[in-house]
This record gives sequence, C-alpha cells and structure tokens, in this order.
Amino acid sequence: MGDTRVGLVIEDDHDIRELVRVVLTQAGFDVRAASSGAEGVLAAKELDPAVITLDLGLPDIDGFEVARQIRQFSDAYIVMLTARAEELDTLIGLESGADDYLTKPFRPRELRARVAAMMRRPRSTPDLTEEAGSPSAAANEGRKYAHNGLDLSYDSRTVAVDGQELSLTRTEFDLLHALLEAGRMVRTKADLVRRLRDEPYDVGSYISEADERSVEVHMGNLRKKLGDSAQNPRWLQTVRGVGYRLAPAED
Repeated sequence: MGDTRVGLVIEDDHDIRELVRVVLTQAGFDVRAASSGAEGVLAAKELDPAVITLDLGLPDIDGFEVARQIRQFSDAYIVMLTARAEELDTLIGLESGADDYLTKPFRPRELRARVAAMMRRPRSTPDLTEEAGSPSAAANEGRKYAHNGLDLSYDSRTVAVDGQELSLTRTEFDLLHALLEAGRMVRTKADLVRRLRDEPYDVGSYISEADERSVEVHMGNLRKKLGDSAQNPRWLQTVRGVGYRLAPAED
C-alpha cells in the first residue's frame, strides 16, 4: 500500500458503508470495510488504519465496546456514526475512546471535513525544549514541555508523569498540548474545538453546545489518565463558565 493511509469503515448498513467508503476514497484513503464489531476489531489490528468510522448499532458488539477494544492497541482517529441523538449516547461514545461523532443522516461533505481536520493535526517539527507557556512556545510546534512533573514531547507524541509514560488518545494529547502551549492563558471550549479541527481561532465557524460538551468529556478522560483532581489540580485547571488553563507551577 506504500504511503497510502488506510481508512476502516465498521458499518453493517450496506448503503451507509458504501457512502462512507466513497467519501474516504475521495479523501485519499485505501478503504477497507467490516460489517460487524468483531470483524472490525480484527481488521483494526491487522490494517493499522489512520482513521476509523464506527457505527454504534452493530449486530454483534455495540460500537462503545468496539471502540474500547480498539483503543487497547490503536491510536487511530475514531469517528462514531450514530442514529442516536441523545447526549448520553454521545458522551458514552467519547468516553469509550472516540475522537468525534456524527449523527445520521450526515452530509458526506461534513464527514470529509472532519476527517481532513483530524489528519492535519499530527505534525513533525524540530525537537527542542521549551518551558510551558513561554512567549515563543505557540509559534513552535514539536517542542518539549515540562510542568509539575509532567513531560510532553510533540515530536514523539509522548507524555509522562513523574517518569511514567501514559497512553493518551490523539485528541487527549492534542488538548493537553494546547494547554501546555498556552501556559496560564485561558483556552475557551470553543478555542479547543477549533484547535481539534485545526482551524484558526478567529474564523467564526459554528461551535455547537455538543461540540463544547465533547471537549468537556475529553478533558474529563484526560484528567482521569493523569490522575489529576478537579478540586485541587496539578495540571488542568477549569475556569468555570469559560474553559481551561494550566494550573500554577509548583514551588
């Protein structure tokens, strides 16, 4: 397959599976498909896809469990496609390891735009060391950040706390990087949504309540993995009604 990125479609509905296949093929992916959860997990192991679209209502294993299993060995971007509009289902999906979601019926153009934004996010740049929040940090992706026993290297996309490496999803990593990059400056939820879309902060694109809620869920998952406390944060400080910023440096 050379340098062609693999896209995996896990969907039991033939028409939707073919629609997503066309969208991802047009976006430059070598697309493979699975019609059940078990088949999808196996395909994800064998193919190492860059992006996975995942239906929640699969015939054997629900999409939540499929996402959890895939997250045990893969950092692929996962976009959940669901006919369920309830917020609870969306939140469970994100907590299971999904990076984004779309509610059926969806516009093919929107799916392609979401996937394109995801694929723009990983970037490789010179590996230098920078203190979190320094003036030049925002202009130089790929640096290393150190704060209160937490070390992040954008170049290797690794995070360690007190020397212990953590396993984060790509979305969790990018949110943490955004806060380390900003230092004590507050990042609003809308800012962070645009960051995950790889959009400039001032483009004025529509940010829904569900988009902001998804950031809250990802931040909650990130806190759990860091072992951080919302009441007495070591790294992630919530600014109520606004967004998030880096907690103060320890003495």
